[in-house]
Amino acid sequence: MKYPDGQEVRLGDRVGLGDDREGVVVCSIDTDEYSDTHPREQWAYLRTGVMIEFPSFGLIHYETAEDDLHLIRRA
Repeated sequence: MKYPDGQEVRLGDRVGLGDDREGVVVCSIDTDEYSDTHPREQWAYLRTGVMIEFPSFGLIHYETAEDDLHLIRRA
């Protein structure tokens, strides 16, 4: 999956959603990258996209990026 600006979403990226929501990419099904706390066995069934963990929303699965999802910094 790619951010709206064309950059690839990667495991561990710190991301922003809207003006004040910040989360972390905990797995990228597209690139077969998974964090220790969110292993492949748990999420590979989704087949595509990424999982992002937000403190205020919890885990969200994205198959495509929302327009206001943006990279804050790489891991």
